[in-house]
Amino acid sequence: MSRTHPRSPSRVRDSTKPVTTRETDMRKLTIIGGGFAGLTAAITAAEAGLKVTVHEAHDTLGGRARTAEGPYATNEGPHALYRGGPHWTWLRQRGLLGPLAPLPAPAEKAFTAFDKGSGSQSMATTMAFVRLIKDLIRDKETGRRWVPIVPDEARTFGMESLFPSLGIYSPKGQTYEPVDRDQLMYYKEAKNGQILNEGITEAGSMADFIAASTAYSTHGEAMIPFYIFYSMFGWQRTADQMWQLGDQLGRGFLVGATAGRTTLTGEGLQHADGHSPVIAATNPAALTYDPAFAYEVAAIVKEGLRRMYGEAAEGEDQNVFYYLTVYNEPMPQPAKPAGIDEGIVKGLYRFNTAESAGLDLPANASRIQLLSSGTAIHWALEAQKLLAAEWGVGADVWSATSWTELRRDALEADAALLRGEEQVPYIRKALEGVDSPVLAVSDYMRQVPDQIAQWVEQDWSSLGADGFGLSDTRDAARRHFGVDAQSIVVAALAQLARRGEVPAAAVKEARERYGL
Repeated sequence: MSRTHPRSPSRVRDSTKPVTTRETDMRKLTIIGGGFAGLTAAITAAEAGLKVTVHEAHDTLGGRARTAEGPYATNEGPHALYRGGPHWTWLRQRGLLGPLAPLPAPAEKAFTAFDKGSGSQSMATTMAFVRLIKDLIRDKETGRRWVPIVPDEARTFGMESLFPSLGIYSPKGQTYEPVDRDQLMYYKEAKNGQILNEGITEAGSMADFIAASTAYSTHGEAMIPFYIFYSMFGWQRTADQMWQLGDQLGRGFLVGATAGRTTLTGEGLQHADGHSPVIAATNPAALTYDPAFAYEVAAIVKEGLRRMYGEAAEGEDQNVFYYLTVYNEPMPQPAKPAGIDEGIVKGLYRFNTAESAGLDLPANASRIQLLSSGTAIHWALEAQKLLAAEWGVGADVWSATSWTELRRDALEADAALLRGEEQVPYIRKALEGVDSPVLAVSDYMRQVPDQIAQWVEQDWSSLGADGFGLSDTRDAARRHFGVDAQSIVVAALAQLARRGEVPAAAVKEARERYGL
């Protein structure tokens, strides 16, 4: 390409004359340095028709954006290219970026391990998550890409089983003898360790998570980080970094363990989380789930891996991260009902009915729908039995895996209506044909289930753990907040009494019988 300088018309070459040796030499360009500036200049010059040679002292290109070798991809300098930024776009326009290949799906066996339930054995959903991850890390294709991150209390979360096989990353290896060295699953540090244990620093752990969650963009290497923490110490302390995570298009799993306002009450109010899903709902990139059962945890993680790292559906945003709340309360894990996977992902499915639960009911019994999430489903199931046995009322129990995703789906339906499109919210589809009232309950503020209230066509009421926590037993805390099984029964009877479906006196009788 030749360009005419406005003040130097004589510089325009006569194309009829042969090219001289000097002019040929002028078309050659030697660039010293293969960093950002050198590579950009080389590409631009080559596009202009010059023959370019780049000299770089290092054995790899990149300069201050060079990637260091090691168990985790890290930058040697401050330069990085973020996916979707101007530099990334410039490279893509020139065909210099290959597509990020989707990761292969892990073996199905890891996800179906919980389908049969736990039988007589009790298991907390925190333990179910750790067990699932342990199996996924063994996957030959993707296991090395998992980045377990924990600031503290790894043993509380049952992660000590990962110590022998993965090791805790330390650039200097094991430089001391841990106090638990005589145990099989001792605190093992190694130069090639896979677990990141930063000590009691949620901010440092979030920095690790952001780095790993954006490695697909900054290094072209998809990593699968999961950061597990006391749920009260996550969004409450580092919500700004979680916003940064979304802003940088990070992908991965945040796991709020020992979740809920009433499940870890013996250590004071500092652990009584009744609002992390509320804060998480403000982050557009966060997909928040409150699974009740082990098989729900598996289904959500499987979907998360597909969406973030696999083949995304048309119009589906892969640049999201998942927030799961899991509990430290061991409970029997039921077998997975058939045909519920869509409901788990979308946010709601019917777990059982009074009839499928084997409960005896009088003819023409009044009925109510109990929507619950997380550990609260166990209170709803107990209330279902009490309503049938003591009050002759039938209750269907639903698992609301994500109040937030139900709300977002409904908001999208509202937006579609403004565009002249007809779209029915999933919550209405799920409850279609139900002519009985709905009572929602969770181990969080009422604000959490109330997110979907305006789209529920049936009579709506909710229970929740509003206010500060209570340092007492679980049963006492749940009675205090009015979310235990007996409180659910009274609330259900009151809702039916307002509709004239049970005598008003039944409400007073129930309060007295249960000591409320």
